[in-house]
Amino acid sequence: MSNRLTYIIAAGLLIFVFVICVFSIKDDSLTMDELAHLPAGYSYLTQRDMRLNPEHPPLIKDLSAFPLLFIRDIKFPSEIKPWKEDVNGQWEFGRYFLFESGNPAEAMIFWGRIPMILMLVLLGFYIFRWTREIFGNKASLLALFLFSFSPTFLAHGRLVTTDVGAAAGIFIASYYFIKFLKDSSWKNLIIAGIVLGIAQLLKFSIILLFPFFGILVIIWAAANSSGFREFLKIFKRYFVFCLLIGLIAFLSIWIVYQYHTWEYPPEKQLSDTQDILASFDIKFLSNLNIWMADKPVFRPIGQYLLGLFMIFQRAAGGNTGFFLGEVSAAGWKSYFPVVYFIKEPLSFHILTLITLICLVFLIKKLLWQKPLLKVISSWTKLHFVELASLIFIAIYWITSLSSTLNIGVRHLLPVFPFTILLISGNIVAWSSSTPFSKLKKALLAWLLLWQAYSIILIYPHFLAYFNESIGKTDQGYMYTVDSNLDWGQDLKRLNQWLDEKGIDKIYIDYFGGGSPEYYLKGKNAPWWGAKNPEEMPKGSYLAVSATFIQRGQGKPASNFNEPTGYYNWLNEYKLVKKIGYSIFVYYID
Repeated sequence: MSNRLTYIIAAGLLIFVFVICVFSIKDDSLTMDELAHLPAGYSYLTQRDMRLNPEHPPLIKDLSAFPLLFIRDIKFPSEIKPWKEDVNGQWEFGRYFLFESGNPAEAMIFWGRIPMILMLVLLGFYIFRWTREIFGNKASLLALFLFSFSPTFLAHGRLVTTDVGAAAGIFIASYYFIKFLKDSSWKNLIIAGIVLGIAQLLKFSIILLFPFFGILVIIWAAANSSGFREFLKIFKRYFVFCLLIGLIAFLSIWIVYQYHTWEYPPEKQLSDTQDILASFDIKFLSNLNIWMADKPVFRPIGQYLLGLFMIFQRAAGGNTGFFLGEVSAAGWKSYFPVVYFIKEPLSFHILTLITLICLVFLIKKLLWQKPLLKVISSWTKLHFVELASLIFIAIYWITSLSSTLNIGVRHLLPVFPFTILLISGNIVAWSSSTPFSKLKKALLAWLLLWQAYSIILIYPHFLAYFNESIGKTDQGYMYTVDSNLDWGQDLKRLNQWLDEKGIDKIYIDYFGGGSPEYYLKGKNAPWWGAKNPEEMPKGSYLAVSATFIQRGQGKPASNFNEPTGYYNWLNEYKLVKKIGYSIFVYYID
């Protein structure tokens, strides 16, 4: 396949991703995390003050808020309590800023999502670029196709959240670091350091790049040495280089956080830090962070560390969730494997299985060759990117399996680009090999058409995608909810349905970042799970988000002691409508 044709097809796929993402957000209401991220980003750019949402680095929020600078008449509510007095009053501030200040919320939300879509496209470009450099044109187009028809990328790449940014940061930083390992010029060193710093400003989980890069240096030094002394010599050289890369990354973080704390009053930063870290277990670190909070030179790094420590706190604390009929705050060991299996296309899993079988045969072949160490060293140098991809996938999966924060397959997104790269290179080689090459290519074409069809079929509800293993897509709520299905995206569609049916009042228990008062235009009345069902007037409509339904009907796990079963009474009433898979409407007669 010619380079020209490859570039044309690649451009077409990237344009497809951009267009389908833009058109699919038209009827999506604000989702949960967007309520915190978008207003926080606007406050960073206009106030140079990072008191809101410090548990995430600022860059994603900055990018999302940048288009808002060109929207006229946005009022910043600097006099309200969530801004002036509260400690990290992100949710209350976000709600007031977007929905209660007279600001053009719809325009702000739409334009705030456009930079996220552009970041998704940038990630797609680098998946194409790196795969092409390693495996050639055909594999790069296959990789870009799998990316373009990934329901998880399409679902979360349209929203103001950090998960796709994390995937992009890790993948692109890895690309430039490995490029530096292969050619340790000063240019590549500086680029690797800057990109690593930018990556750290996207999401705190990207801190995993430091041990990952350390492992890569050791493997690279071992593969390029003939003995222990030479290994030490190469390792020491790269160790010094890595310190310089780390220093450049550190300076990048300091510069960005310096801007974001410039107008943050030192006394406010100090008191906020003290309150947030009051329950932090490692007192030495919390005391150090508190000491930094009002020191001019150290304030930026203090704010960075505060966010990092907040993530540690949250990961240790867990999150109440529903999974396979149970409700728990401690998580499930099987959560990520099961959710990954049912939330990704079966065609993709089949391609993964074929790749794993090819890998087993490759390992078997290598083990039979002599001398073994020389063979492994030679293979490592020739296939370093593939080995690095496998290592990162292993590191990230092991870390995820130990996490109690089970709130969505989106947390696995950083492994997707590496998985796609490996699958694409191996599948193209497999399908071109004899025997049965024509049959293999036919199978590959059928799998790709199946994946494309299943994704187009779910448009525009990419967030609610489940594969055929669970039966019908609308049964996904029986397995998992939260950001796998219900993130508050269907509130606008609920209002459209109310208008169609001429319903002028509905009780609602809503999970998400949107405002029922704003989207439903006065047709809403509040409801919550613990409320006595007898207080519901006969002849009323009740809308409940799938997340609250399942938390209120699921069985408590052995370690869960909070109330459950409070929505079992709804089983006695007719389910009138499912709004976009995530909001259940009942008629209480």
